[in-house]
Amino acid sequence: MSAHLHAVLFDMDGLLVDTEKLWGLVEAEVVERLGGEWGPDHQERLVGGSWDATVAYMLGLTGADVAPEVVGRWLLDGMLTRLESGVEPLPGALELLAEVKAGGVRTALVTASLRPMADAVLASIGRHHFDVVVTADDVTRTKPDPEPYRLALRLLAADPQYTVVCEDSPNGVAAATAAGCHVIAVPNLLPISPAPRRTVVESLLDVDLPLIRSLVWRV
Repeated sequence: MSAHLHAVLFDMDGLLVDTEKLWGLVEAEVVERLGGEWGPDHQERLVGGSWDATVAYMLGLTGADVAPEVVGRWLLDGMLTRLESGVEPLPGALELLAEVKAGGVRTALVTASLRPMADAVLASIGRHHFDVVVTADDVTRTKPDPEPYRLALRLLAADPQYTVVCEDSPNGVAAATAAGCHVIAVPNLLPISPAPRRTVVESLLDVDLPLIRSLVWRV
């Protein structure tokens, strides 16, 4: 493996597309259906986490006697219904994806969302931006476990030492860091502090291919 940028891996929700607001609405509807109440503090506990953890948290919060798979279906149906009309890319997202692709760098979308949700988002922003797509359906453990990023690295034949991950949540940052990658963090709902091999920016408007390459050159 040569010492140059091998790949750039991107999270989806809250980084490339503005879906966190939709998640808040759907989660509130599902919890209300379960007989409970939902607020921003509850949503923040789950940012960047797994589908199963979200369902388990809702059932624990409400004490409802409903099968987890039913709650999961309510969540998925609610999100897919809202995504039918498209989703809004966050500032700088499409421009960065295009720049990285034009630079000949391999890319992956690595999301804790299920495959149907990823497909719905990709229908809006373009599947062509990514060489590989890894979803919660492709792994046994999702973020903050490094398995999703390790799978993407393996599929791209990329060395983590020469790979940069763009993330917005602490769970996602933890997963990318544990996989051995450099991280560019764009905090969304929760704060993220700078750290070794981690650069924190305000938005993707602050990120370009020269910055990404510079992180690898520092190795």
